[in-house]
Amino acid sequence: MWCSIVKDRIRMSSTVSNPQGVLQPGGYGGHDSRSNSTSGSFVGPDSESNENEEAELVSVSWNQDSSCFAAGTSHGFRIYNCEPFKETFRRELKNGGFKIVEMLFRSNILALVGGGPKSQYPSNKVLIWDDHQSRCISEFAFRSEIRSVKLRRDRIVVVLEHKIYVYNFMDLRLLHQIETQANPRGLCCLSHHSNTSVLACPGLHRGEIRVEHFGLNMVQIINAHDSSIACMTLTLDGLLLATASTKGTLIRIFNTMDGTRLQEVRRGVDRADIYSIALSPNVQWLAVSSDKGTVHIFSLRVRVVGEDSHSTENAALLTQQTYSNSLQGLVSPTTELLLEQRKTPNHC
Repeated sequence: MWCSIVKDRIRMSSTVSNPQGVLQPGGYGGHDSRSNSTSGSFVGPDSESNENEEAELVSVSWNQDSSCFAAGTSHGFRIYNCEPFKETFRRELKNGGFKIVEMLFRSNILALVGGGPKSQYPSNKVLIWDDHQSRCISEFAFRSEIRSVKLRRDRIVVVLEHKIYVYNFMDLRLLHQIETQANPRGLCCLSHHSNTSVLACPGLHRGEIRVEHFGLNMVQIINAHDSSIACMTLTLDGLLLATASTKGTLIRIFNTMDGTRLQEVRRGVDRADIYSIALSPNVQWLAVSSDKGTVHIFSLRVRVVGEDSHSTENAALLTQQTYSNSLQGLVSPTTELLLEQRKTPNHC
């Protein structure tokens, strides 16, 4: 449904905001690398616009608290607020668009990966873009195509088909390398509470999920399904994990601390391709969408270990308002409201 709404908005919008600068496309790197240099990554305002061409939707992704989402297009990217629903701002680039646009809550920091029709931005390079300064502040290049990128306030996670790289956001130092089975969907999810640091990804065997509790220096292997994993999501604190397999009939909820299965719900009896799984902040509801054109909503009876529903929801709200100290040098204290201030007229 959201993709349909965004597609309609992209077709109707003809006014293009004038960006302060544009990204320069880069070539493919020959090895896994990271560069802090931004020379050649930023030039002056682009004199050519794409306003006479209809932008194609390439990707849609939510930010960490689902308060807004990013749409990668064949000409750049656009940011939308959810409540009220409106386009907040956009970047239009003559060199093509992005298949991955990962936001960091509502801040000025985004992770961009090239993709889509005629994109000149490589699909094996992550650009960390500061939209407040209109420049690339760092980039990561790899030998193979990037499947997904995940951000939290102290970590950058880059997912390749067979490996995951975890970097420290402050100094961009490589912290962890995690081997996975073939992961073409780029499955990976992170916790977003400041007091927990949890990552979940496919394991080395079919149907297996690896849960990294970085703060506890603990790894939990969960045998979630007999078939390969198709979709997964964590609660904001990372204590609960919901999963679905490529069969798409069952959704299972696990305790990430000890790997126990807490609940199982049935979406149907026919095979389905699960597109997304979402948990409410208080873990009372679970929603699942699939290629069947339906959204199933289930009532859950699980609870977050050590927390009641009220405290969990309050912690989720607190997370939206608190920055990790590691990002104070990157995120301006006044740019949390950047998305409201940089409105593009006549787009709503």
